[in-house]
Amino acid sequence: MLLRRTTTLLFSNGLAGQQFRRHLTNPISPVNPNELIRVCTILYQQQNSPESRLHSKLASCEFQFTHEFFLQVCNNFPYSWRPVYRFFLYTQAHPSFTHTPVSFNKMLDIVGKSRNIDLFWKLLEEIARRRFANDKTFVIALRTLGGARELKKCVEVFHLMNSNGYEYNLGTLNKVVEAMCGCKLVEEAKFVVFKLKEWIRPDGVSYKHLIRGYCDKGDLIEASKIWNLMADEGFEPDVDAVEKMMETLFKVNQYGEAMNLFQTMRFKRMDDLGLSIYRLVIKWMCKKGMMSQAHEVFEEMLERGIQIDNLTLGSVVYGLLAKRRVREAYQIVDRIDVPDISVYHGLIKGLIRLRRASEATQVFREMIRRGCEPTMHTYIMLLQGHLGRRGRKGSDPLINFDTIFVGGMVKVGKSREAIKYVERVMNRGLEVPRFDYNKFLHYFSNEEGALMFEEVGKKLREVGLVDLADILERYGQKMATRDRRRNICPITEDTND
Repeated sequence: MLLRRTTTLLFSNGLAGQQFRRHLTNPISPVNPNELIRVCTILYQQQNSPESRLHSKLASCEFQFTHEFFLQVCNNFPYSWRPVYRFFLYTQAHPSFTHTPVSFNKMLDIVGKSRNIDLFWKLLEEIARRRFANDKTFVIALRTLGGARELKKCVEVFHLMNSNGYEYNLGTLNKVVEAMCGCKLVEEAKFVVFKLKEWIRPDGVSYKHLIRGYCDKGDLIEASKIWNLMADEGFEPDVDAVEKMMETLFKVNQYGEAMNLFQTMRFKRMDDLGLSIYRLVIKWMCKKGMMSQAHEVFEEMLERGIQIDNLTLGSVVYGLLAKRRVREAYQIVDRIDVPDISVYHGLIKGLIRLRRASEATQVFREMIRRGCEPTMHTYIMLLQGHLGRRGRKGSDPLINFDTIFVGGMVKVGKSREAIKYVERVMNRGLEVPRFDYNKFLHYFSNEEGALMFEEVGKKLREVGLVDLADILERYGQKMATRDRRRNICPITEDTND
């Protein structure tokens, strides 16, 4: 019954039914790779040839002309508009081939990425005329035109579509604004929203996306202006907008303002407060060392019946260790049934802050034993704990930071980046920048690097540096190549940086 009702609703809209039937006439079919290569080769080699020559070449090349074939041709030229557009013109000469919104959007996206704005606008007009536009078309159009700073054309897209039977739609505008803010085009998105106010009145969702966009950009002043404008127009801030604003305030060290916002939410909209906001507040309280206040918020979560997650517990563990309350931190970890990467990271980070790198390495071994695979962040924290952020000389004259890490940078041709550390070998008082362990591991993330880490591990064991040997050997075994990383089981994302 549900399927019958869904089908009835779909075909009650003439345009939707027409597009659905067109999709049925172009089912996804396998593409012959040899045919695809031949056609793409012709399109590339003959892209500047006269139309008659190109068409004759394509006509002489036998291939199965399907909708999927056209999409695959587009995939082979992701940033080159000419071969794709000329193939599109060739399809126009074959009435048996019918385009769909999918094929038009694909081509439109490629033309947009190549920044051919004149052709892009021409295709938009064609899409509007054929009534092939959908939300994705609007997103591609505004993202491209906004990126090219064609602000008037951004607004004109809505008028163009409206003149071809597409009514002004708030839902479409919100999707466009969200996509533009996600591409760091928040200024352009704001321009579109304000210029279209006469035809489309923005709502709380529109303002939420703008607030998030400005927060991601780090422009707290503009985010506050949008926030105040939203309040003046009678819209209540969305919980996501509140959380984003609080997070940005924390990041720019406006701790008091963030807590005022949190207290306002507790006083006026307690029922809207969920796990994510509580987690955010506890995380920053623990970073600031405000453990008594974090405990109060933690207790409030429990009283309201909100389930505590491992990310929150990881923050609490780190906060306790930063206050040297090691026993309490371990007690919390012991009570967690299935600790994940965020809990272990909180423990490792806290122990390293206390200069207990050996104990942190023991946690590293324990997490592996319990089936929780380390991430790149784990290895970098441990290396910084053992060797310091700028590298330490070490007790052994042959096996130390300078011979392994600085020498490794020189070996991969990064002498310019290593020269300051080489100078420090001769002048120990010289100030050097923070060593980038991330880049070092990246340079040796290959099969050759895997062998190197194994060999270095053996040498480190010989001089008694067992902890460092275990860290580098494990990295070589599990992280040094893409194939090795793919064999690692999925792990929970860690945000406890």
